[in-house]
Amino acid sequence: MTSYRLVDAADFEGRRKPVARELGARAVKLNQFDSQPGQGGHEHDERESGQEEVYVALRGSGVLRVDGEEVPLEPGRYVLVEPEATRQVVAGPEGLSYAVVGAVVESGS
Repeated sequence: MTSYRLVDAADFEGRRKPVARELGARAVKLNQFDSQPGQGGHEHDERESGQEEVYVALRGSGVLRVDGEEVPLEPGRYVLVEPEATRQVVAGPEGLSYAVVGAVVESGS
């Protein structure tokens, strides 16, 4: 058995690509999203799961709305969002491909 697994984003259909699930990851969540210009994700928080999330733009640009504040997303920028914060991504005029990496915050961390 190899000590790594590989998936290709091109093999997924649809806007959401459940990368971590396809890899069989156990401790980390990872999804890739491909959004059309102006398309927004659903507004949500991660209070129930206790999961913090890191957002990173892969291609294009957009904004990450965190508790009502608009944070620009563009390749090379990483944004950490705490579990309690409300968040929503909206693609810019050229569309946006972005990844979200999440993990549950251990108590006492």
